Amino acid sequence: MQTDNRLLDDLSRIATGALGTLQGVKGEVEQAFRQRLERALADMELVSREEFEAVKAMAQAAREENIRLSERLALLESRQNGGVGDPA
Repeated sequence: MQTDNRLLDDLSRIATGALGTLQGVKGEVEQAFRQRLERALADMELVSREEFEAVKAMAQAAREENIRLSERLALLESRQNGGVGDPA
């Protein structure tokens, strides 16, 4: 019976050591994968969320200015034509 307990203790120690080693390997694999992924994303030259939002705001402002200028142009053209329809 004593030998069985000793054998089980040895097996338990071996299993515990193996699990610790596997956890270490898992951490290394995750870190290597994360580094490769970050490198691949950097190579794709993707923009950050901050940059995207800034350009989106600029595009919205340009769109609004375009609408405002189109309305102003239409008003000036109608004044030039004496309020008569579109010359084109």
